[in-house]
Amino acid sequence: MPLLNLKSLCKGLDGGDWAGFMRDWDRSLRAANHPETTRYNYLLPVAQLARYLRSPESEYAGSAAALDPTAVKKRHVESFQSWMIETRSASTALNKHKGLQQFFKWLVAEGEMDAHPMVRVPQPKCEKKLIPVMRDDETKKLLDFVRAKKDFSAIRDEALIRLYYNTGARLSEIGNLLLTDVDMNTQSIHVHGKGAKDRRVRFGTKTARALSMYLRARAKRRYADEIPQLWMAERGKVALTPNGIKLMLKRRGKRAGLGHVHAHRWRHNFAHEWKLAGGNTGDLMLLLGWSSEDMPRHYGASAAAERAQELQTQMGIGEKI
Repeated sequence: MPLLNLKSLCKGLDGGDWAGFMRDWDRSLRAANHPETTRYNYLLPVAQLARYLRSPESEYAGSAAALDPTAVKKRHVESFQSWMIETRSASTALNKHKGLQQFFKWLVAEGEMDAHPMVRVPQPKCEKKLIPVMRDDETKKLLDFVRAKKDFSAIRDEALIRLYYNTGARLSEIGNLLLTDVDMNTQSIHVHGKGAKDRRVRFGTKTARALSMYLRARAKRRYADEIPQLWMAERGKVALTPNGIKLMLKRRGKRAGLGHVHAHRWRHNFAHEWKLAGGNTGDLMLLLGWSSEDMPRHYGASAAAERAQELQTQMGIGEKI
């Protein structure tokens, strides 16, 4: 099932102009070659704003803005943003803010609005949390837990975990791989990154062994020849989606006693280990598919804090007398 189902996103938005504008904007995004994940992340907050303005929780239910996005004012967005912070989080509200900015900019460019309502709506302030890296001993504990069973899901999940651990690739980049993206001869994968930026990523011998075992097990599965995606679900004629992988990692991590395990912890770990080994920032950006130098700083923040603490201990400041 595709991630972006426009009909499903627009469900409950009949009797107004929201669904029509969302459809037209999606067409514009597709024409600009935006990937499905980007289009979904842009369109979702628009649908959520529309539903909020129509809901009994909003004081604007029945207003013109509830039926027509071109009638949305600053107060409508601020009310929605406050509700998002209260019911979700400030970081979630910030993501919605960014998506809505793009939508209303498009409405202005289309001549549907003179000025968009986001201009004077400040972005929510978020705490900058240090995301802990996924240490080697934690990854080993997770792999040991997975390998306790010898079934298909265990073989598949070890290959998945090793690819994340070994490459530092994004959740969706590994999750959306096709069979044809894997080259066992060069031990590499063809990754489809953000912003339609593709790159080839190498993996090591242990990951190659785990992946080979999975490919052999996969070939014996029913419907294997009919599914182009690399990762197969345990049952049925369906692929394992990135969201399914996310839930699997969370479930496996909890049962292994590791708390919240997610793919981006290995991405942070990759950046940490790279910098610890004296690796070049420019090369790291190429490997992880970054175009902004802000990203290495963001992903290296947790690791930098740990390195500073280690150095502080070694220097012994304040313990010399």
